[in-house]
Amino acid sequence: MAGYEYVSPEQLSGFDKYKYSALDTNPLSLYIMHPFWNTIVKVFPTWLAPNLITFSGFMLLVFNFLLLTYFDPDFYASAPGHKHVPDWVWIVVGILNFAAYTLDGVDGKQARRTNSSTPLGELFDHGLDSWSCVYFVVTVYSIFGRGPTGVSVFVLYLLLWVVLFSFILSHWEKYNTGVLFLPWGYDISQVTISFVYIVTAVVGVEAWYEPFLFNFLYRDLFTAMIIGCALCVTLPMSLLNFFRSYKSNTLKHKSVYEAMVPFFSPCLLFTLCTVWILWSPSDILEIHPRIFYFMVGTAFANITCQLIVCQMSSTRCPTLNWLLLPLLLVVAAVIVGAATSRLESALLYTLTAAFTLAHIHYGVQVVKQLSRHFQIYPFSLRKPNSD
Repeated sequence: MAGYEYVSPEQLSGFDKYKYSALDTNPLSLYIMHPFWNTIVKVFPTWLAPNLITFSGFMLLVFNFLLLTYFDPDFYASAPGHKHVPDWVWIVVGILNFAAYTLDGVDGKQARRTNSSTPLGELFDHGLDSWSCVYFVVTVYSIFGRGPTGVSVFVLYLLLWVVLFSFILSHWEKYNTGVLFLPWGYDISQVTISFVYIVTAVVGVEAWYEPFLFNFLYRDLFTAMIIGCALCVTLPMSLLNFFRSYKSNTLKHKSVYEAMVPFFSPCLLFTLCTVWILWSPSDILEIHPRIFYFMVGTAFANITCQLIVCQMSSTRCPTLNWLLLPLLLVVAAVIVGAATSRLESALLYTLTAAFTLAHIHYGVQVVKQLSRHFQIYPFSLRKPNSD
């Protein structure tokens, strides 16, 4: 298993023909962030590999997630009457979140600056972005948390899925049109939430208890912004881009079935996880929300990474992801009553560990395989034949 090759010869051949094609029309990105990133990238030495910048940004998000896991393990820290997260933590999280966003913006510029752009770099970048979704959303949750002034764990679960489907929608577009239309919501959300973290340190979480307008609370604004951005911006623009490609006869998949295949696994993942929550004898989401979110986000990241490999190599997306099989067995055990409360928690932790190890193995092996294929080092600009 250690040397298993996930990328097929057909996909490797497709990577050889791959040409990067993306379109960014977001005014915030075009007129503010890109000029800022063009300045920042000049700070980095030319020997620094772009993938190292990408990975560093991802690890900052992981650190934020772990930091708030320590100070707010069950999402009650922001609720009235509970010990709140220290102000300095919000400052650190805000700075690191913006730093991670900046690194995600400059890695591609560093690649072009050093003439080291490769399909592996794009795959590595977007693959880590798919896993970053859960770290970002769950970390933001700690601002409002649970309790009378917060958001319920089930509502946050649904909001997480709104973000996940918004993310995969962009790659579904590219799978069908050949062009990655960069979503507007990403830049807006990253800048906004970095600012909100800092504001929280200054005014305290108690400020978010007050109504924003009339009886409209800040938690309601938080929920409305996520749903509104998805329904009013991301989804309409994706459908419009798909329709334009259809009208110009440039769609890569002609049948409705083939065009929709990338949604099969994420939809089944959503269905299985939701059934588990609703049928859970121990109310699993209430007692282990952070682990449950992480399990969902990791499985989703694996599904999305396989889609990205297929859209970049112009090969067919797998109909179903194999990680869904053990999840199906666990959910079946819950439904038939074979899983007691204690066993259910053990199954969740086991499944989460298995998904994490499987996804890390997938990522490491794919990076190794493509590095050998393109004869490059993933985290160095040196060439293997120059050693």
